[in-house]
Amino acid sequence: MVNIKFKDIKNIFSTSENKETKQRETITLNQLIDFLNLGGTDEKELSEATYFACLRVLGESLGKLSLKLMKKDDEKGPQEAREHEAYKVIRYRPNPFMDSTTFWNTVEHIRSHFGNAYVWRDGIGKDMKLWILPNSQVQMYYNQSTALRDLGDIFYVYTVGGKRYILSSDEVLHFKTSTTFDGLIGMSVRDILRTTIIGNNKAQKMLNKMYDNGFTAKAVLQYTGNLNDDNTQTFVENIQNYAEGKISGTQGIIPVPIGSKLEPLNIKLADNEFVELKKYSALQIAAAFGIKPNQINDYSKSSYASAEAQQLAFYVDTLLYILKHYEDELNYKILTNEEIKEGYYFRFNIATLLRADSKTQMESLSTAVEHCIYTPNEARAHLDMPSKPGGDRLIGNGSMIPVEMMGQQYVKEGGG
Repeated sequence: MVNIKFKDIKNIFSTSENKETKQRETITLNQLIDFLNLGGTDEKELSEATYFACLRVLGESLGKLSLKLMKKDDEKGPQEAREHEAYKVIRYRPNPFMDSTTFWNTVEHIRSHFGNAYVWRDGIGKDMKLWILPNSQVQMYYNQSTALRDLGDIFYVYTVGGKRYILSSDEVLHFKTSTTFDGLIGMSVRDILRTTIIGNNKAQKMLNKMYDNGFTAKAVLQYTGNLNDDNTQTFVENIQNYAEGKISGTQGIIPVPIGSKLEPLNIKLADNEFVELKKYSALQIAAAFGIKPNQINDYSKSSYASAEAQQLAFYVDTLLYILKHYEDELNYKILTNEEIKEGYYFRFNIATLLRADSKTQMESLSTAVEHCIYTPNEARAHLDMPSKPGGDRLIGNGSMIPVEMMGQQYVKEGGG
């Protein structure tokens, strides 16, 4: 982030071409590849199993939830706004190269890994497209010396193919992590827990090396030769090759010349509490992401009564904040003020995530119908079943009466 004024931005990127002209230019194949290159990911960090698992859980959780454009109706209640021009774009295809599942999965991966994800809103209405901007090619600019109430706007400078584009805050959907100390830039888990992640990677490398060596650690080789002898290196290398089984037919056998003695320096993982420390580090990384231990296959302290309870805890403790942040950003930067006043809003369908087992689902739907919460057809829709004639009316248990009428059934006619 750079402290810079808007007039300085115009001076830096002064050109005879305006922004609209640049955005409509035909780009080359290399520029397109550069545009779609969302790289910059450190493979060393992704190779840490727990870190990768947490990214996958969050990304797939967002990807599997349908993002719907809804509209409040005073008579019918909330309805999907299928007639809206942006409905098809948001619901099915944010851009020509990605379906909605892949798109939101990718955005969440970037947000979780880098701390910030930038999405460019190209156009409006049915012609709107959403493009994911590579973090390494986006910079945010605002004047830190100006009071917040006097700050005109925040600008995003996007560099691609040797050209720079200045985008206003309304054109960029900025999704950030919950860890931010200025409300503008999010901090990534990999930066906060860099030491822990690096330590886990080193531990895995050590374990891989021990596998390669047949779990044989360093050893002391005693022999009567001169340490400065020119043949010392060759002698030691030959013993090492035998120990690692690199010579065919010698696995498990290490020939030692007469007058030499080989004493292994055994490393016991249990003595160093290697497994426990690695497990503790994994739980630390998962906790930083808001991932439950059972989601990284640690069931040692699982206290949930059912899979449904696990999913509910994950939704409340982790996903609820993320989804609300996404919805708020979409509502503000995709919808106009008039559309918001008319009752339009974006909402992730969490029913997919909180879907219960068949027995529990049937019981909850039956209860909702009996208490006039759902119509029979609305309950059938939850089960992906077709509607039936007469199923659009609310029905309920006939033994129920309004609270103000309670006790009147015991009053005899004529008083008394």
